Amino acid sequence: MPVTKSIGLLIGCAFTFSVMAQSQPQVWLTKADRTALFTRQTAGLRLSAAKNKQPVIAINDKKTFQSIDGFGYALTGGSAQHIVKMSAPARAALLKELFATDGNNIGVSYIRLSIGASDLNEKVFSYNDIPEGQTDVEQAKFDLGPDHADVIPVMREIMAINPKIKIMGSPWSPPLWMKTTYDARGGMLKPEYYAAYAKYFVRYVQGMKKEGISIDAITVQNEPLHPGNNPSLFMAAPDQALFVKKFLGPAFAKASIKTKIIVYDHNADRPDYPISILDDPEAKKYIDGSAFHLYGGKIEALSDVHDAHPDKNIYFSEQMVVEQPDATTIDIVNPVARLIIDATRNWAKNVLEWNLAADPENKPYTDRGGCSMCQGAVTINGDHYSRNLAYFSIAHAAKFVRPGSVRVASNEPEGLANVAFKTPEGKHVLIVANTGKATAAFNISLKGKSYAAALDKGAVATYIW
Repeated sequence: MPVTKSIGLLIGCAFTFSVMAQSQPQVWLTKADRTALFTRQTAGLRLSAAKNKQPVIAINDKKTFQSIDGFGYALTGGSAQHIVKMSAPARAALLKELFATDGNNIGVSYIRLSIGASDLNEKVFSYNDIPEGQTDVEQAKFDLGPDHADVIPVMREIMAINPKIKIMGSPWSPPLWMKTTYDARGGMLKPEYYAAYAKYFVRYVQGMKKEGISIDAITVQNEPLHPGNNPSLFMAAPDQALFVKKFLGPAFAKASIKTKIIVYDHNADRPDYPISILDDPEAKKYIDGSAFHLYGGKIEALSDVHDAHPDKNIYFSEQMVVEQPDATTIDIVNPVARLIIDATRNWAKNVLEWNLAADPENKPYTDRGGCSMCQGAVTINGDHYSRNLAYFSIAHAAKFVRPGSVRVASNEPEGLANVAFKTPEGKHVLIVANTGKATAAFNISLKGKSYAAALDKGAVATYIW
């Protein structure tokens, strides 16, 4: 064979190999037995030309659904308290792993903050705490004070890694002087303070903006039908509708605030709550969408709300995900199938888990109603941290389904829960959870190409190509 011809063949073979290597999908795997924990596999998917009787996950990227804002956690005051106490090098390493996208970093792209204290703070506070009997309707004494010690400095470090991160703010309770009972738990917002509370939201958004932190969205009230938390507030749907349409919406408009207003922010068992608010055209004009948790009800309720008001967005703002610290297995399919897959298949633009960080005893939490079982995505002990179930479940989506991605159609063979996306760069991402009772071999098809895949029982994989 002539030398020039053999060199040409070698170049051609090298080019073919390079193209195949670039087009071969990446596979990131978590196995129930912990032998792989969000680990990139050395061998990607292989193209399969042979016909077989295995189930097929067929992706149709011509049929699109909602765009994605991101995946992440609640950065509670308690989470920030632990993070800010780490040494600067340890803190930088943790935040890079959580919020950067290169290497093995997981690329969290959405954060939820509490407006004032949540039940995962060391103590209850608002941004306008004044002695009982006093009022401050003009919010002259409004002060982000406690957040300056932890939440704000941690958020600044996060934003240095990802300046475009989306941030949602949610209140657990207004200042006590605005409530029907002078108690952080329960009670209702007094009608005479609706205008003052709207100003409170305005001051929060403006105050955080001055700190360099842009709040993309706020929910009107965390879990408005759960007044037993500490802190908490009961807010019926008609009251929330009135507050939005007569006070909060107009206050944001007057202050030229573009922060989205999101209603409900509670369990999927009461889709009637957000629907009834959105049925009011005066309220609806100020509202971007509805937010949900899944401690009750069925995830399909999110689609019910979408179907009733398809012009309004759906968000998934909270779910606690817990495992035993010494567990030998990891139940990765549960949060991935129920939250990452099912919430986005039911129109959610984001998925947030509760919460980012805690210590080995799940502290801090408030007394008289704080959550003593709420495990962080990471457990922090001094400068050391370990990764928990919530970390790995969010990682399977956050790293590759970047903001601006769009969900695309895919069928769901029995035992193979899945959801597919197309990224702004034109890549395809498929997340699959084997919820069946045995190892599953299956095919993935897209645009006439078919890939052969297999997943152990209880395993989750993210495929990218």
